[in-house]
Amino acid sequence: MIAWVGIGANLGDARANVLDAIDRLARLPGARLVQTSSLYRTAPIDSSGDDYVNAVAALATDLDAHALLRALFAIEQAHGRERPYRNAPRTLDLDLLLYADAVIDDAPALIVPHARMHERAFVLAPLAEVAPDLVIPGRGAVATLLAGVADQAIERLA
Repeated sequence: MIAWVGIGANLGDARANVLDAIDRLARLPGARLVQTSSLYRTAPIDSSGDDYVNAVAALATDLDAHALLRALFAIEQAHGRERPYRNAPRTLDLDLLLYADAVIDDAPALIVPHARMHERAFVLAPLAEVAPDLVIPGRGAVATLLAGVADQAIERLA
């Protein structure tokens, strides 16, 4: 099973936090890191604070979607993630974007595909870099959807 994870941070050393998250994903029991995108810088959307550093990662996993989500939350907690309010700045944010081609609606705990991923350049641009033909169930191909968010500023980091 291939799962796609969105990674973002805008508090502390955001770049280091994203790179550490990728390292932790690579060591996650029951999963194997298959691919990661470059890092990207984006302005906060529906939020405030410093710019975000974002990336995506593909994991081959035997974990079910709920177990994988719990593992992602544990990595966030290791980075001191707090959730004082919706869209608050964060030391680390890990989102389960896709779980193969599954459609899961166990709201509010888990919704896959991630509810707004098709509207966010910080998800679509990294996905388009590594998997442009990837299809978001019910939405379409990543490369096609990326054109719809062309007005959102995003910068690939070296």
